[in-house]
Amino acid sequence: MKKIEAIIRPTKLDSVRLALKEIGSPGLMITEIEGHGKQKGITKQWRGKEYKVELLPKIKIEIVAHDKDVDKITKAIADAAGTGEIGDGKIFVSPIENAMRIRTGEKGDSAI
Repeated sequence: MKKIEAIIRPTKLDSVRLALKEIGSPGLMITEIEGHGKQKGITKQWRGKEYKVELLPKIKIEIVAHDKDVDKITKAIADAAGTGEIGDGKIFVSPIENAMRIRTGEKGDSAI
C-alpha cells in the first residue's frame, strides 16, 4: 500500500477529481492549505503599490492505494493538474505499513 499526497492549484481540483473518478481511484481526502515552493510567493499590486503574498492557497489531496495503482493515479493527477507554469504543485508517494477499516475490522489491502 502507498499513500499519495498531491499539492495542486485550487483551480485544478475539479479536473483532478474527474480524472481520478475516470480511472476508478479508491477514495480521497482533500484539505485546503497554504504554502509556497521555490518561488517563495508572488508579488501583487493593489492601488498602485506592490505587496508580496508569501503563502499561496493550495489543495492537498491524499489517497491510499494499492501498489499496482500508484503509477496510474499519479499520472492522472499530473495530467489533470499540470499547466506548465511555476506553482503547479508536487506529488509525494510514501509507504503505508497497515490500514484497518473501522466498521468491519478488515486489515491490510482489503481495508482500502
